[in-house]
Amino acid sequence: MSRWPAVKASRVLAALLRLGWQVHRQSGSHRTLRREGWPDSVFAFHDSEEIGPKMLARIAKHTGLRPEDL
Repeated sequence: MSRWPAVKASRVLAALLRLGWQVHRQSGSHRTLRREGWPDSVFAFHDSEEIGPKMLARIAKHTGLRPEDL
């Protein structure tokens, strides 16, 4: 069983913002997130979209997100 739950994109984005990520720019649902010391990351989900465990694991690898941050 995955340690990542399926959650709404708005909840994931809120967790990333709490971790220090900032929305650098946005075009439609594509947001470029920036954080000092990390490469920029594109967050391309609508707020009401559900993000599954595998995609959350990929996002975590690039952003430092942990399951307890959600």
